[in-house]
Amino acid sequence: MNGVTIRETPLTEAVLETLIAFSRDWEAENSCHGYRANERADIEGMRVFLAEENGRVIGYLFGRPFRSEKASSIMPDGTPYFEIEELYVVPERRSRGVGRALMAAAEQAVKGEVEYIMLSTASKNWRAVLHFYIDEAGMEFWSARLFRKL
Repeated sequence: MNGVTIRETPLTEAVLETLIAFSRDWEAENSCHGYRANERADIEGMRVFLAEENGRVIGYLFGRPFRSEKASSIMPDGTPYFEIEELYVVPERRSRGVGRALMAAAEQAVKGEVEYIMLSTASKNWRAVLHFYIDEAGMEFWSARLFRKL
């Protein structure tokens, strides 16, 4: 992508402030069921990847490795995987490859440490989200949780 760089970064105070500010914007979008802005504790301990353009952060991905437990219908217990907790791109840069580049950087960084990358989503625009993750990012659909309010 022209002019966009992706890098894994330590969680400094400046990075933390940036991620929290973006999460407030995301919460205000009201695009995900139950999404709330992050606090420090939500991000600490995560591996963080930033997308930058002309010195400005335009997106992020953070997550961490786990070993599966009590998920044998999905993968054997003890299987190492990396769970993406959040992937966010500023609205004006969406659908331009930034999200794919963030995922590719995370995959490259954890390759050899884990067997799978996993994520959950609560997007209200589930068609677009599934298109992105399945058709563009090459993920497979393995499970779903559906809700109906009573």
